[in-house]
Amino acid sequence: MAVGARSGHGEPEKRPGRTDEPLGQASGGPGGAAAADAPGGAGAQAAPGPVGAGPDAAPVTPGAGGGDAGDGEGAARPRREPKKQRSFWKELPILVGIALLLALVIKTFLVQAFSIPSESMQNTLQRGDRVLVDKLTPWFGAKPERGEVVVFHDPGGWLGETPAADNGPVAGGIQKVLSFVGLMPSAEEKDLIKRVIAVGGDTVECKGNNDPVVVNGKALDEPYIFPGNTPCGDKPFGPIKVPDGRIWVMGDHRQDSLDSRYHQDLDRFQGTVSEDEVVGRAIVIAWPVNRWSTLPVPSTFDQPGLSAAAAVAPPALGLAGAVPLVLWRRRRALRKDAEALARG
Repeated sequence: MAVGARSGHGEPEKRPGRTDEPLGQASGGPGGAAAADAPGGAGAQAAPGPVGAGPDAAPVTPGAGGGDAGDGEGAARPRREPKKQRSFWKELPILVGIALLLALVIKTFLVQAFSIPSESMQNTLQRGDRVLVDKLTPWFGAKPERGEVVVFHDPGGWLGETPAADNGPVAGGIQKVLSFVGLMPSAEEKDLIKRVIAVGGDTVECKGNNDPVVVNGKALDEPYIFPGNTPCGDKPFGPIKVPDGRIWVMGDHRQDSLDSRYHQDLDRFQGTVSEDEVVGRAIVIAWPVNRWSTLPVPSTFDQPGLSAAAAVAPPALGLAGAVPLVLWRRRRALRKDAEALARG
């Protein structure tokens, strides 16, 4: 019978205090388990010591004496203590700062939320709706197009002089900070939201009664107008030639919208709005949830011949086709003249 053999089974004994490593595995010999089972037996091994030390030499402890903890085979490496995580309260200001920075970037370059303050765009938009306005595409040179719902700054005199509400120094300061990053509407800025009816170069008019709005000679079919309203109702206008770089805007609630029709006498631009005043296009109703929807361009603005540029396209194409023909005939006549001179 082998020294240290166990009766009943041959499974290796576990190290005290460890359940994942058989005893003797770290010493490298397959018989280490049996040797360690017999205290003081012939197979017992002493802990590794310095070279040349006798059996009574004290074992080398990692980190003790002049030896390095990592020197030698089988030497145990000291465990690194895990780094202590920052407390939630220390990380909270960093998280808030990052969130505010991202909100500022999004508000400045990408998308901004606006609250609808009136009924001038019913039934497309209701008072209290929150819309998301695309501010990215104007950075790439995109201009307002017919049929789009756009937000723009007050061109001057449209909203009148409305005194700002005094919320106190604390509440007022909080509102300024949150409006700066786009989380609240600004108390100072005066913005409006209307639908673009005509753009620079267009001619727009409406004779009143039940007559439709006409753009470049094409009548608009406007199903988005508030029920019971007429296209221009009690405020006929035009014909007006929209200057380049400007737009003619109207609210969908025609009898409750002080739009371009009512500001024709403010300046020489006859109620039109500069494209530079446009903040961006409203693309979706984001709140309340039950009113979530997109704001597409109505199909009436896609009808053929509506664009002023399209009206001059046939003559321009005819001219472009005639120029090469004229040049070809001229070159042919010159060549014949040269040949005649050569023969003569």
